[in-house]
Amino acid sequence: MYRTAMEKLYRWKENKRRKPLIIEGARQVGKTWLMKEFGNKAYADTVYINFDSNSIMTELFASDLNTERLIMGIELYVGRKIDPNNTLLIFDEVQEVPRALSSLKYFYENAPQYHIVCAGSLLGIALHGGTSFPVGKVDFLHLYPLSFKEFLIATEGEQFARLLEQRDFSMITSFKQKYIDALKQYYFVGGMPEAAESFAEEKDFNEVRNIQKRILTAYEQDFSKHAPIEIVPKIRMVWNSIPSQLAKENKKFLYGLVREGGRAKDFETAIMWLCDCGLVHKIGRINAAGIPLKAYEDLKAFKLFLVDVGLLGCMTGLRQRTLLEGNDLFVEFKGALTEQYVCQQLKTIEDLGIYYYTNDRGSCEVDFVIDNGEQIIPVEVKAEINLKAKSLKTYCEKFQPEIAVRTSMADYKKEDWLINLPLYAVEEIRKINQI
Repeated sequence: MYRTAMEKLYRWKENKRRKPLIIEGARQVGKTWLMKEFGNKAYADTVYINFDSNSIMTELFASDLNTERLIMGIELYVGRKIDPNNTLLIFDEVQEVPRALSSLKYFYENAPQYHIVCAGSLLGIALHGGTSFPVGKVDFLHLYPLSFKEFLIATEGEQFARLLEQRDFSMITSFKQKYIDALKQYYFVGGMPEAAESFAEEKDFNEVRNIQKRILTAYEQDFSKHAPIEIVPKIRMVWNSIPSQLAKENKKFLYGLVREGGRAKDFETAIMWLCDCGLVHKIGRINAAGIPLKAYEDLKAFKLFLVDVGLLGCMTGLRQRTLLEGNDLFVEFKGALTEQYVCQQLKTIEDLGIYYYTNDRGSCEVDFVIDNGEQIIPVEVKAEINLKAKSLKTYCEKFQPEIAVRTSMADYKKEDWLINLPLYAVEEIRKINQI
């Protein structure tokens, strides 16, 4: 399976100022597979250590963190010598031994010749829970579910994905039905690697649904196993409310939908836990449009999206026939699914600030406003080919952006101030000035 993150790992390996690398991301997005595959492809040898329930490693890292001593202990554990130039050291579920995380500082300062990659499904919780490791001594890479482009490579072949990258929209439009069909499949299957791989091999929607149910069950078990016991019920309530939050016309998160009379102080910790796990994306509201957008963020208003569009469909019991063939009753939720999809693709783009805009009266809402460091781009999301975008026009009259994007099932078209970008090409927004 092709993952664009592999290219980032190769760049990390070649970097002369390389630091130990921490891969963050939700459970089952493919972190372990990626690390092992990278080791197999890029190194003569790979040493893989899983810290979960590993008493030997717990004891090894419990005393002093002298790097020579740690390497000797790891060599004894795996039964072979470690060549720092040709061996990849993989620390998996590293959050289970917090002192192993702390040791990364000493590897960076005293033994930078070792190539170390770490991951853990609940690493975000450990990092924000006060685990001792100094900022600035490690590199980070965030892994998400497969993007639509990666899904396209897995199912239809590389040439269709490469055509999108070339942004040859006259050619792309000739094959648009192929892209639209693949996009509808992606809405159902999503980007969780196990589900995508199963679909690529067998094209069995029922098996995909079974895999998604297993993943959701594993997430629910994580709530009970790893979260503080007093917030577990609140995490479940927030998690289960997300589909109905997104089904509303105004998708701003409402605490009252989680529980009648619910307030921010009741659920803030639960939301933070889900964000730290990588299970939800929190998209903040802005009330003005300047660089940087973060300076204009309204901390009280936000939307919550799930980690994966396929899991959202699974939580709501969405049938493949409804999605692939359409249904008159499906109109309302189609907007939620489409926004979830767009959010998920935008999150895979590095160094992109993602927000949404509403004016103070609530009469104008722009689904996403993104900050790429050089310009602010409003993005209106349409599920079909209805291209009325009154809010986008109002926003543009007020803030005069250089460029605005409307993404829908309609064909590519460039107007004076507006680019109509097909939903299946939304990842290309990162190269908006070349479109």
